[in-house]
Amino acid sequence: MAAKKLLLLDGNSLSYKAFFALYTSLDRFTNADGLHTNAIYGLNRMLDDLLKKMQPTAVLAAFDAGETTFRTKMYSEYKSGRAKMPEELREQFPFILDLLKARGIATYELADYEADDIIGTVALRAEQAGYQVEVVTGDRDLTQLCSDHTTVSVSKKGVSELVAYTPAYVQETMGIEPRQIIDVKGLQGDQSDNYPGVRKVGPKTAVKLIRQFGTIEQLYQQLDQVSGKKLRENLELDHEQALLSKQLATINRKAPITIDLSELTYQATILPELADFYRKMNFKSFLKELGSDYQVSPSLPKLDYQVLTEDNLQLVNELGNDITFNLEMLTSNYHTADQIGFVIGDGQRWLVSQKVELLQSEPLRKILADERIHKNVFDNKSQIVGLHRLGVQLANVDFDMLLASYLLNTLNNADDVGEVANRHDYQQVRPDQDVYGKGKQLAVPASDVLFEHMVQKALAIQTLKPTMLADLKKHEQLNLYRNLEVPLSRSLSDMEITGITLNAERLTELKSKFSEQLAEIEQSIYQSAGMRFNISSPKQLGEVLFEKMQLPVLKKTKTGYSTSVDVLEKLAPDYPIIEKILNYRQLTKLISTYIDGIIGDIFPDGKVHTRYLQTLAQTGRLSSVDPNLQNIPVRTEAGRQIRSAFVPRRTDWQLFSSDYSQIELRVLAAISKDQQMQAAFADGDDIHAATARRIFSLPADQPVDAELRRQAKAVNFGIVYGISAYGLANNTGISKPEAQQFIDRYFAEYPKVKEYMEKSVAFAKEHGYVETIAKRRRYIPEINSKRFQQRQFAERVAMNSPIQGSAADIIKAAMVKMNQVLRERSLQAQMLLQIHDELIFEAPKSEIPVLEQLVPQVMDSIIKTDSVLQAGTAFDVPLKVESHFGDNWYNIKK
Repeated sequence: MAAKKLLLLDGNSLSYKAFFALYTSLDRFTNADGLHTNAIYGLNRMLDDLLKKMQPTAVLAAFDAGETTFRTKMYSEYKSGRAKMPEELREQFPFILDLLKARGIATYELADYEADDIIGTVALRAEQAGYQVEVVTGDRDLTQLCSDHTTVSVSKKGVSELVAYTPAYVQETMGIEPRQIIDVKGLQGDQSDNYPGVRKVGPKTAVKLIRQFGTIEQLYQQLDQVSGKKLRENLELDHEQALLSKQLATINRKAPITIDLSELTYQATILPELADFYRKMNFKSFLKELGSDYQVSPSLPKLDYQVLTEDNLQLVNELGNDITFNLEMLTSNYHTADQIGFVIGDGQRWLVSQKVELLQSEPLRKILADERIHKNVFDNKSQIVGLHRLGVQLANVDFDMLLASYLLNTLNNADDVGEVANRHDYQQVRPDQDVYGKGKQLAVPASDVLFEHMVQKALAIQTLKPTMLADLKKHEQLNLYRNLEVPLSRSLSDMEITGITLNAERLTELKSKFSEQLAEIEQSIYQSAGMRFNISSPKQLGEVLFEKMQLPVLKKTKTGYSTSVDVLEKLAPDYPIIEKILNYRQLTKLISTYIDGIIGDIFPDGKVHTRYLQTLAQTGRLSSVDPNLQNIPVRTEAGRQIRSAFVPRRTDWQLFSSDYSQIELRVLAAISKDQQMQAAFADGDDIHAATARRIFSLPADQPVDAELRRQAKAVNFGIVYGISAYGLANNTGISKPEAQQFIDRYFAEYPKVKEYMEKSVAFAKEHGYVETIAKRRRYIPEINSKRFQQRQFAERVAMNSPIQGSAADIIKAAMVKMNQVLRERSLQAQMLLQIHDELIFEAPKSEIPVLEQLVPQVMDSIIKTDSVLQAGTAFDVPLKVESHFGDNWYNIKK
């Protein structure tokens, strides 16, 4: 008979570990409903490894039932001060339970007790019943359970590396027995769980005392034998605290659990349920591992195609006037990606080739540039840029599948024909990853596999065109699609192809300068701390600041002290070392992320050619990657200096910038129709000063001081993002009651703003989405969630998305119009960058006076001249544009 082995999983701590192990990839792990799935994915990968390695006969995953337990009744501060669970993790817990159920794993929670107590109780019962017990956790508190029959494995890094605690390992590493761990914890306390222990007693002293005396109780019976007068005094003062802390640290192994060991028998995964779960979570790699019986896609049909060669190029002349084309590229950066083939056809005939140079031939060049022939593509911008590398033009794109899918639902922003097609119920094409692999396995397949895949992609584009365009029409979004997003994709491709010139020597000079400053700051931090340590290590930094230097602890995390920016900024005014640490972090990031990153992205032409992602942000905003030029810091002088390396292409040219002033507040005034706010903008008032006068009841002739204006500005912009009194208090440094008073006064002075917020939330609850002035939709599936935090977040999204999205509509329309006007005027000036609400051009010095008149004129009047923007709410607020120019990006605005 096989040995009985019980696997006990600490559900809460392992879910935390899985979440933070993949935290940097949070945005990549979402399903079609917008649910974050990184913790679910990481935990499932861990389950695969554990079940295979340990081969248990019984399994139980224990979870905390809530924040209130018998320990909080003993000590009200127990676990207080911990950072709140991230909402992105909280939303995953119900689905983690679904995953465990599908994997055939029992789950259990018990009111007033923690998962630790459930595990401790079940482990003891299992030992008595002859089981070998394996406990897996992310929390060292459970190591007190290890015995001859129980091993406690603690995840060391992410969810993959485990450290197995046995009695021998505890003795070897700590010099004590497992049962004495609670005595050590009683003396040293626990910052994560927030119980005190004995003052000035750290881990080393605690272990030393327990080695000497055995238990806390025996220590106090022989207190006169403790060496060190101060230590004895502290032990005497905190006698009760030590005993309480030991009690809090002790796992209750007699919890009143009602689940029997016989109910924990592991009979392996329920495959159909697990396959359905994987589909719901969009876990394609896991689904693939289940085998062919559970694959989503049916077998794909064989398609007829002809391979183009130099000898049969006349075949392209036989295609119709509505053709689908795709230049196949192996990786996402189409400026540099390997071009591995192309497909062209009209639904009746498909032509393919791996020889992309054939696109330079006269027949193909002519058909692609022909304004009379409709083209259907997956991503217009990538195709324009890819063909430009070959010296070929693409004209008259009628259908861009990626843009159409994004407008229909911004949650569906996958950049892959197969994934997009599958989300529109078309299953006859595979995602690229299934054909080409990924990472080190990325490769071009055999010709027949490549050709079939290219044709299947082209057929998907051709087939979905009529239904997706019909859906856009039903959503009243055809105007937005045809007259804004498709023309914008052409404008963006022009900007990307042009690129912006970099002075690489200036970047190298800045790196040298910042590195010197960094070395000086580093030495100054060591001097202030009285020791050398790894400043970039949050753990070491926390120990130095909050243990050695005894700075006040403002926030704790599961693993120790929080050294996040918001915590350090609160401490900075009172502790000079903190300002140095903030400067150290800032310079480190400037060098690694921005200077080194940008240098690595400079092309042989001396420029960077950033890619603008048109279908990423759910608000409609553009995103910049390779490199991200929108995120270059501007709040600090050091960050702004990086902009000095961005220069015009010629020395007798200059950079010119125009940006919308307070665009989101103007949008808010327009769509809320608040007369007071509209009047302030119509009169050209400083809106923040005007708001300060209203909410602080200042006389009209009294100047508004800088502090009141700052607070009013925080309220103005906070309202746009649905800020709470707590958030406003944090941003301004005032109390929460004062912040609530500010918000209440704001809504009293601008009543239509409050009415707009309420109507926007109500509309979202009824329809499931909100809209911008150009009919851009943002779906909000969480708006009717039963979970309060998720619903509250969704309501904030419902309030601010129409504002942010409408601002995005306006600057996009301005970009399209500016490109058109520059061509019509035959100017040499070119639009280079879009940075949030700002457009940046380069032009000969002689054209700068023309741009000073022309650009603001176009941007100011875009609401009145653009048909897409006129389709929505009447916009009765003037736009304001500010322009600047200089010989580099830094000097544009000094």
